[in-house]
Amino acid sequence: MPYELKLPDLGEGITEAELRTWLVREGDAVSEHQGIAEVETDKAVVELPSPRRGRVLRLHQVEGAIVKVGDTLLTIAEEGEELKEERPRSAGIVGTLPEADDAGRVEVASGGRRDILATPAVRAQAREMGVSLEGVRGTGPRGSIVREDLAKATASAMPPADRHGTVERIPLRGVRRTIARNLLAAQRATAFVTTMDEADVSDLWELRLRELGAMQDKGIHLTFFPFFIKAVQRSLVEHPLLNASVDEGRDEIVIKKYCNIGIAVDTPDGLMVPVVKDVANKSILDLAMEIQCLGERARERKVTLEEMKGSTFTITDFGHFGGTYATPVINCPDVAILGCGRIADRPWVKDGRVVPRKVLPLSLTFDHRVTDGVDAAGFLATVVRYLEDPALLFLESL
Repeated sequence: MPYELKLPDLGEGITEAELRTWLVREGDAVSEHQGIAEVETDKAVVELPSPRRGRVLRLHQVEGAIVKVGDTLLTIAEEGEELKEERPRSAGIVGTLPEADDAGRVEVASGGRRDILATPAVRAQAREMGVSLEGVRGTGPRGSIVREDLAKATASAMPPADRHGTVERIPLRGVRRTIARNLLAAQRATAFVTTMDEADVSDLWELRLRELGAMQDKGIHLTFFPFFIKAVQRSLVEHPLLNASVDEGRDEIVIKKYCNIGIAVDTPDGLMVPVVKDVANKSILDLAMEIQCLGERARERKVTLEEMKGSTFTITDFGHFGGTYATPVINCPDVAILGCGRIADRPWVKDGRVVPRKVLPLSLTFDHRVTDGVDAAGFLATVVRYLEDPALLFLESL
């Protein structure tokens, strides 16, 4: 009998995904493991494979739809298999009654047949917006109505401005929707506090300049990020409460004995956080190569779901875009995030004299449920110590 492919459990507590693109159409022949659709989760874009070969009988969702885990995506049949017959039409005293079939089609009074294809979610949104689907032109598969069509219909029925002036409405979708939801969840779930400090990274600046050419010859763009990661990893050894998560169900702090660092990457679709795994066993050079690879994959939306999992601490480098200090939001379930600002020339007291030095602003947001300001300030001071004396980063034992 025909096989219904449902949205599988993608792990990490993911309950829904946005159907970005169908890679097949109704009537197409598909082979086992062939990609049939791209869905966007809270973490990444995932290509779903077909679990069997056959022919696509029906696409049950339209592009742009938010699909729950367990919802049917498409129906596949082997040669000779067909969908079940549709139920018989209802009849009354005056003849056949207008009704909707499983595909959402309705009979019109004139006796003609007009297809109105829309998912239950789109129909519910239309009711909330007061939009009649009869007057909406669908742009999805087989002329189905998607959320964007409702937005266009609403925009055409509304003046292009509110009472204060012209406005533009942008749907909150994709990565931006995920970011908004995760940030709100983090703000609700943590008792966040931000502490700040500064580091004189003049020696680190010179070290990077010396090695820049040699790294470029190897095809590696050496940034400050590998040094930041290594300094954080060493500091977490001394301050383990910041390398942890909270088990809400058991009221326990879970201290991680490993170090995986999430790195915030700016992409055209929004901020993504791939994870550098097993930092303790990687050199500065290893980290530089992995950061470069993960950054490119994230910007191209090729990073996998597995590459977005498992962080124990997060670093964001907003100084690359000109920022100094900030209050970065914790990337749950981590309990801390370090923000690195713009390195700039500043007057600095060194050996009793005021001299120009390269100064790095640092902002640490931590969950006050897990640790206190004393421990957080001590962690930040340890990070500063490693960054101000980068030779320490290359020592195997301290």
